[in-house]
Amino acid sequence: MSLKRKAAAAATDASKKPKQNGSITAFFGAPKPNPNAPAKQSAAAAKFDKDAWVAKLTDEQKELLQLELDTLHESWLPHVKDVLLTPQFLELKRFLKKELNSGKTVYPPMQDVYSWSRHTPLNTVKVVITGQDPYHGPNQAHGLCFSIRPPNPAPPSLQNIYKALKKEYPDYQPPPNRGGLLTPWADRGVLLINTCLTVRRGEANSHSGKGWELLMQKVIDTVAKVRTNGVVFLAWGSPAQQRTKGIPVDKHLVLKSVHPSPLSAARGFFDAGHFRKCNAWLEQRYGKDGGIDWDLNVDAEKAKVDAPKTSVDTEKTNIDTEKTSVEAEKTSDDAEKTGVDAGKTEL
Repeated sequence: MSLKRKAAAAATDASKKPKQNGSITAFFGAPKPNPNAPAKQSAAAAKFDKDAWVAKLTDEQKELLQLELDTLHESWLPHVKDVLLTPQFLELKRFLKKELNSGKTVYPPMQDVYSWSRHTPLNTVKVVITGQDPYHGPNQAHGLCFSIRPPNPAPPSLQNIYKALKKEYPDYQPPPNRGGLLTPWADRGVLLINTCLTVRRGEANSHSGKGWELLMQKVIDTVAKVRTNGVVFLAWGSPAQQRTKGIPVDKHLVLKSVHPSPLSAARGFFDAGHFRKCNAWLEQRYGKDGGIDWDLNVDAEKAKVDAPKTSVDTEKTNIDTEKTSVEAEKTSDDAEKTGVDAGKTEL
Protein backbone atom coordinates (compact mmCIF):
# COMPACT_ATOMS: atom_id res chain seq x y z
CA MET A 1 0.00 0.00 0.00
CA SER A 2 1.35 3.45 -0.88
CA LEU A 3 2.07 6.08 1.75
CA LYS A 4 -0.81 8.16 0.45
CA ARG A 5 -3.29 5.29 0.84
CA LYS A 6 -1.96 4.44 4.28
CA ALA A 7 -2.43 8.05 5.28
CA ALA A 8 -5.98 7.97 3.93
CA ALA A 9 -6.73 4.86 5.99
CA ALA A 10 -5.36 6.55 9.08
CA ALA A 11 -7.47 9.60 8.35
CA THR A 12 -10.58 7.39 8.16
CA ASP A 13 -9.87 6.02 11.63
CA ALA A 14 -9.21 9.50 12.93
CA SER A 15 -12.52 10.73 11.55
CA LYS A 16 -14.36 8.50 14.01
CA LYS A 17 -12.90 10.51 16.90
CA PRO A 18 -14.25 13.87 18.12
CA LYS A 19 -12.83 16.76 16.08
CA GLN A 20 -11.13 19.71 17.73
CA ASN A 21 -10.61 23.24 16.40
CA GLY A 22 -12.88 22.65 13.41
CA SER A 23 -12.36 20.65 10.26
CA ILE A 24 -9.27 20.46 8.08
CA THR A 25 -11.23 22.53 5.54
CA ALA A 26 -11.73 25.28 8.09
CA PHE A 27 -8.03 25.20 8.94
CA PHE A 28 -6.78 25.48 5.37
CA GLY A 29 -9.66 27.45 3.87
CA ALA A 30 -12.45 26.10 1.70
CA PRO A 31 -11.39 25.45 -1.89
CA LYS A 32 -13.10 27.52 -4.56
CA PRO A 33 -12.17 25.59 -7.72
CA ASN A 34 -13.66 22.24 -8.65
CA PRO A 35 -11.33 19.71 -6.97
CA ASN A 36 -12.06 17.07 -9.60
CA ALA A 37 -11.40 19.26 -12.62
CA PRO A 38 -8.86 17.63 -14.95
CA ALA A 39 -5.59 19.39 -15.67
CA LYS A 40 -5.91 21.47 -18.80
CA GLN A 41 -3.47 23.15 -21.12
CA SER A 42 -3.19 26.85 -20.30
CA ALA A 43 -4.78 29.39 -22.62
CA ALA A 44 -1.37 30.85 -23.39
CA ALA A 45 -0.01 27.44 -24.40
CA ALA A 46 -3.07 26.68 -26.52
CA LYS A 47 -2.63 29.89 -28.53
CA PHE A 48 1.16 29.76 -28.80
CA ASP A 49 2.62 29.11 -32.26
CA LYS A 50 6.19 27.99 -31.63
CA ASP A 51 7.21 27.93 -35.28
CA ALA A 52 5.96 31.47 -35.83
CA TRP A 53 7.76 32.66 -32.70
CA VAL A 54 11.03 31.00 -33.71
CA ALA A 55 10.77 32.49 -37.18
CA LYS A 56 10.95 35.98 -35.65
CA LEU A 57 14.16 35.28 -33.73
CA THR A 58 17.49 36.58 -34.95
CA ASP A 59 20.14 34.07 -35.98
CA GLU A 60 22.06 34.73 -32.76
CA GLN A 61 18.95 34.27 -30.64
CA LYS A 62 18.20 30.96 -32.35
CA GLU A 63 21.75 29.79 -31.68
CA LEU A 64 21.79 30.92 -28.06
CA LEU A 65 18.33 29.48 -27.33
CA GLN A 66 18.78 26.16 -29.12
CA LEU A 67 18.80 24.28 -25.81
CA GLU A 68 15.51 25.87 -24.77
CA LEU A 69 13.94 25.21 -28.17
CA ASP A 70 15.04 21.58 -28.13
CA THR A 71 14.58 20.51 -24.51
CA LEU A 72 12.21 22.83 -22.61
CA HIS A 73 8.78 21.18 -22.41
CA GLU A 74 6.16 22.78 -24.66
CA SER A 75 3.84 23.47 -21.71
CA TRP A 76 6.36 25.91 -20.21
CA LEU A 77 7.74 27.73 -23.26
CA PRO A 78 4.71 30.00 -23.94
CA HIS A 79 4.91 31.34 -20.38
CA VAL A 80 8.66 31.96 -20.18
CA LYS A 81 9.43 32.94 -23.78
CA ASP A 82 9.60 36.66 -22.99
CA VAL A 83 12.19 36.06 -20.25
CA LEU A 84 14.31 34.08 -22.72
CA LEU A 85 14.65 37.19 -24.88
CA THR A 86 15.67 39.56 -22.09
CA PRO A 87 19.22 40.98 -22.22
CA GLN A 88 20.01 39.27 -18.89
CA PHE A 89 19.06 35.80 -20.09
CA LEU A 90 20.76 36.14 -23.46
CA GLU A 91 23.91 37.29 -21.66
CA LEU A 92 23.64 34.17 -19.48
CA LYS A 93 23.54 32.03 -22.60
CA ARG A 94 26.59 33.82 -24.00
CA PHE A 95 28.36 33.15 -20.71
CA LEU A 96 27.47 29.44 -20.88
CA LYS A 97 28.64 29.25 -24.48
CA LYS A 98 31.98 30.75 -23.45
CA GLU A 99 32.28 28.32 -20.53
CA LEU A 100 31.71 25.31 -22.75
CA ASN A 101 33.88 26.54 -25.60
CA SER A 102 36.76 27.17 -23.21
CA GLY A 103 36.68 23.55 -22.06
CA LYS A 104 34.95 24.06 -18.73
CA THR A 105 32.90 21.14 -17.46
CA VAL A 106 29.37 22.25 -16.66
CA TYR A 107 26.75 20.27 -14.73
CA PRO A 108 24.20 18.97 -15.25
CA PRO A 109 24.74 17.71 -18.81
CA MET A 110 23.05 20.15 -21.16
CA GLN A 111 20.26 17.74 -22.11
CA ASP A 112 19.29 17.56 -18.41
CA VAL A 113 19.18 21.29 -17.63
CA TYR A 114 15.43 21.42 -18.31
CA SER A 115 14.54 17.88 -17.28
CA TRP A 116 12.32 19.33 -14.53
CA SER A 117 10.05 20.72 -17.27
CA ARG A 118 9.67 17.33 -18.96
CA HIS A 119 9.13 15.29 -15.81
CA THR A 120 6.60 17.83 -14.51
CA PRO A 121 4.70 19.66 -17.28
CA LEU A 122 2.98 22.83 -16.13
CA ASN A 123 -0.52 21.34 -16.17
CA THR A 124 0.55 18.59 -13.73
CA VAL A 125 2.18 20.70 -10.98
CA LYS A 126 0.74 20.20 -7.48
CA VAL A 127 3.81 20.82 -5.32
CA VAL A 128 6.88 23.03 -5.76
CA ILE A 129 10.18 22.40 -3.97
CA THR A 130 12.95 24.91 -4.62
CA GLY A 131 16.67 24.28 -4.23
CA GLN A 132 19.61 26.54 -5.00
CA ASP A 133 22.56 25.10 -6.93
CA PRO A 134 23.03 21.80 -8.82
CA TYR A 135 25.45 19.23 -7.42
CA HIS A 136 28.89 20.05 -8.80
CA GLY A 137 30.44 16.56 -8.94
CA PRO A 138 30.49 14.22 -11.96
CA ASN A 139 27.42 12.07 -12.70
CA GLN A 140 25.35 13.61 -9.90
CA ALA A 141 23.08 16.46 -11.04
CA HIS A 142 20.37 15.75 -13.61
CA GLY A 143 18.13 18.81 -13.46
CA LEU A 144 15.95 18.11 -10.39
CA CYS A 145 16.74 19.77 -7.07
CA PHE A 146 17.87 17.45 -4.25
CA SER A 147 17.78 14.47 -6.64
CA ILE A 148 21.00 12.64 -7.49
CA ARG A 149 21.82 10.08 -10.15
CA PRO A 150 22.39 6.46 -9.16
CA PRO A 151 24.56 4.80 -7.99
CA ASN A 152 25.39 7.85 -5.86
CA PRO A 153 24.00 7.77 -2.31
CA ALA A 154 21.53 10.38 -1.11
CA PRO A 155 23.42 13.48 0.12
CA PRO A 156 22.90 14.73 3.71
CA SER A 157 20.01 17.11 2.99
CA LEU A 158 18.07 14.42 1.14
CA GLN A 159 18.75 11.96 3.94
CA ASN A 160 17.15 14.47 6.30
CA ILE A 161 14.14 14.72 4.00
CA TYR A 162 13.80 10.93 4.27
CA LYS A 163 14.03 11.20 8.07
CA ALA A 164 11.23 13.77 8.11
CA LEU A 165 9.08 11.50 5.95
CA LYS A 166 9.78 8.58 8.29
CA LYS A 167 8.71 10.69 11.25
CA GLU A 168 5.42 11.61 9.57
CA TYR A 169 4.84 8.19 8.00
CA PRO A 170 6.31 5.47 10.27
CA ASP A 171 5.99 2.88 7.49
CA TYR A 172 8.03 4.99 5.08
CA GLN A 173 11.08 3.24 3.64
CA PRO A 174 13.81 5.17 1.78
CA PRO A 175 14.82 3.78 -1.61
CA PRO A 176 17.22 0.80 -1.61
CA ASN A 177 21.00 1.19 -1.70
CA ARG A 178 20.73 4.64 -0.06
CA GLY A 179 19.49 5.97 -3.39
CA GLY A 180 18.53 9.56 -4.06
CA LEU A 181 16.75 9.60 -7.43
CA LEU A 182 13.55 11.65 -7.07
CA THR A 183 12.11 11.27 -10.57
CA PRO A 184 9.03 9.40 -9.22
CA TRP A 185 8.07 12.52 -7.25
CA ALA A 186 8.58 14.73 -10.30
CA ASP A 187 6.44 12.39 -12.42
CA ARG A 188 3.64 12.66 -9.83
CA GLY A 189 3.47 16.45 -9.91
CA VAL A 190 6.26 17.62 -7.60
CA LEU A 191 8.18 20.37 -9.41
CA LEU A 192 11.80 20.06 -8.24
CA ILE A 193 13.64 23.18 -9.35
CA ASN A 194 16.88 24.93 -8.52
CA THR A 195 17.02 28.70 -8.79
CA CYS A 196 20.33 28.32 -10.63
CA LEU A 197 20.26 25.56 -13.26
CA THR A 198 23.96 25.06 -14.01
CA VAL A 199 27.29 25.00 -12.19
CA ARG A 200 30.96 24.66 -13.08
CA ARG A 201 32.52 21.39 -11.97
CA GLY A 202 33.78 21.58 -8.41
CA GLU A 203 32.76 25.22 -7.92
CA ALA A 204 29.52 25.67 -5.99
CA ASN A 205 27.51 28.77 -6.94
CA SER A 206 29.84 29.49 -9.87
CA HIS A 207 26.87 30.26 -12.16
CA SER A 208 24.72 32.03 -9.57
CA GLY A 209 23.71 35.60 -10.30
CA LYS A 210 24.19 35.16 -14.05
CA GLY A 211 20.53 35.15 -15.07
CA TRP A 212 19.02 31.78 -14.16
CA GLU A 213 17.26 33.35 -11.19
CA LEU A 214 15.21 35.57 -13.49
CA LEU A 215 13.89 32.58 -15.42
CA MET A 216 13.16 30.46 -12.37
CA GLN A 217 11.26 33.25 -10.64
CA LYS A 218 9.11 33.42 -13.76
CA VAL A 219 8.55 29.66 -13.48
CA ILE A 220 7.37 30.02 -9.87
CA ASP A 221 5.15 32.98 -10.72
CA THR A 222 3.69 31.07 -13.67
CA VAL A 223 2.74 28.13 -11.46
CA ALA A 224 1.01 30.49 -9.04
CA LYS A 225 -0.90 32.17 -11.86
CA VAL A 226 -1.85 29.20 -14.03
CA ARG A 227 -2.46 26.37 -11.54
CA THR A 228 -5.71 27.84 -10.22
CA ASN A 229 -6.79 24.65 -8.42
CA GLY A 230 -4.01 25.35 -5.96
CA VAL A 231 -0.40 24.31 -5.41
CA VAL A 232 1.65 23.64 -2.27
CA PHE A 233 4.97 25.49 -2.12
CA LEU A 234 7.46 23.88 0.27
CA ALA A 235 9.74 26.81 1.14
CA TRP A 236 12.74 25.35 2.96
CA GLY A 237 15.30 27.95 3.96
CA SER A 238 15.31 31.71 3.59
CA PRO A 239 16.23 31.79 -0.14
CA ALA A 240 13.23 29.61 -1.02
CA GLN A 241 11.01 31.70 1.22
CA GLN A 242 12.12 34.84 -0.59
CA ARG A 243 11.09 33.23 -3.89
CA THR A 244 7.57 32.56 -2.61
CA LYS A 245 6.89 36.00 -1.10
CA GLY A 246 4.44 37.00 -3.82
CA ILE A 247 2.42 33.77 -3.82
CA PRO A 248 -1.30 34.50 -3.18
CA VAL A 249 -2.07 32.50 -0.05
CA ASP A 250 -5.81 32.60 -0.70
CA LYS A 251 -5.20 30.28 -3.68
CA HIS A 252 -2.11 28.35 -2.67
CA LEU A 253 -0.47 26.91 0.44
CA VAL A 254 3.05 28.03 1.39
CA LEU A 255 4.72 25.87 4.05
CA LYS A 256 7.91 27.34 5.52
CA SER A 257 10.72 25.83 7.56
CA VAL A 258 14.49 25.85 7.84
CA HIS A 259 16.46 24.06 5.13
CA PRO A 260 16.97 20.27 5.51
CA SER A 261 20.74 20.82 5.49
CA PRO A 262 22.54 19.22 8.46
CA LEU A 263 23.54 22.79 9.34
CA SER A 264 19.94 23.79 10.06
CA ALA A 265 17.54 20.81 10.01
CA ALA A 266 17.57 20.35 13.79
CA ARG A 267 16.06 23.81 14.18
CA GLY A 268 12.60 22.74 13.09
CA PHE A 269 12.68 20.85 9.80
CA PHE A 270 11.98 17.41 11.29
CA ASP A 271 8.98 18.67 13.26
CA ALA A 272 7.41 20.79 10.51
CA GLY A 273 5.05 18.02 9.34
CA HIS A 274 5.09 19.39 5.81
CA PHE A 275 4.41 16.18 3.93
CA ARG A 276 1.17 15.34 5.74
CA LYS A 277 0.03 18.97 5.71
CA CYS A 278 0.74 19.10 2.00
CA ASN A 279 -1.39 16.05 1.24
CA ALA A 280 -4.24 17.09 3.54
CA TRP A 281 -4.50 20.39 1.65
CA LEU A 282 -4.19 18.77 -1.79
CA GLU A 283 -6.94 16.29 -0.96
CA GLN A 284 -9.22 19.19 -0.08
CA ARG A 285 -8.48 20.73 -3.47
CA TYR A 286 -8.23 17.71 -5.75
CA GLY A 287 -10.23 15.01 -4.00
CA LYS A 288 -9.24 12.03 -1.87
CA ASP A 289 -6.69 10.79 -4.42
CA GLY A 290 -5.22 14.24 -4.97
CA GLY A 291 -2.27 13.94 -2.59
CA ILE A 292 1.28 12.97 -3.47
CA ASP A 293 2.52 9.42 -3.02
CA TRP A 294 5.98 9.99 -1.48
CA ASP A 295 7.09 6.38 -1.95
CA LEU A 296 10.33 6.09 -3.97
CA ASN A 297 10.50 2.30 -4.01
CA VAL A 298 9.45 1.85 -7.62
CA ASP A 299 10.64 -0.17 -10.58
CA ALA A 300 14.04 1.12 -11.75
CA GLU A 301 12.78 1.50 -15.31
CA LYS A 302 9.97 3.79 -14.17
CA ALA A 303 12.34 5.88 -12.07
CA LYS A 304 14.89 6.55 -14.80
CA VAL A 305 16.01 10.03 -15.78
CA ASP A 306 14.02 11.53 -18.62
CA ALA A 307 15.76 12.36 -21.90
CA PRO A 308 14.62 15.04 -24.36
CA LYS A 309 12.94 13.84 -27.52
CA THR A 310 15.10 16.15 -29.61
CA SER A 311 18.80 15.47 -29.74
CA VAL A 312 21.21 18.00 -28.23
CA ASP A 313 24.78 18.66 -29.35
CA THR A 314 26.59 16.17 -27.14
CA GLU A 315 30.02 17.61 -27.83
CA LYS A 316 29.11 20.67 -25.75
CA THR A 317 27.69 18.82 -22.76
CA ASN A 318 31.15 18.20 -21.26
CA ILE A 319 29.97 15.17 -19.35
CA ASP A 320 32.73 13.72 -17.20
CA THR A 321 32.11 9.99 -17.03
CA GLU A 322 35.40 8.84 -15.51
CA LYS A 323 34.73 9.32 -11.79
CA THR A 324 31.15 8.59 -10.88
CA SER A 325 30.45 7.04 -7.52
CA VAL A 326 33.97 7.73 -6.21
CA GLU A 327 33.39 11.49 -5.84
CA ALA A 328 29.75 11.36 -4.77
CA GLU A 329 30.39 11.14 -1.04
CA LYS A 330 33.29 13.57 -1.34
CA THR A 331 31.02 16.19 -2.89
CA SER A 332 28.51 15.78 -0.08
CA ASP A 333 31.30 16.26 2.44
CA ASP A 334 32.67 19.27 0.55
CA ALA A 335 29.22 20.84 0.56
CA GLU A 336 29.05 20.63 4.34
CA LYS A 337 32.51 22.17 4.64
CA THR A 338 31.41 25.31 2.82
CA GLY A 339 29.57 26.42 5.95
CA VAL A 340 26.74 27.90 3.92
CA ASP A 341 23.54 27.69 5.97
CA ALA A 342 19.85 27.20 5.22
CA GLY A 343 19.86 26.62 1.52
CA LYS A 344 22.70 28.69 0.08
CA THR A 345 24.06 25.49 -1.36
CA GLU A 346 22.21 22.29 -2.06
CA LEU A 347 23.58 19.60 0.20
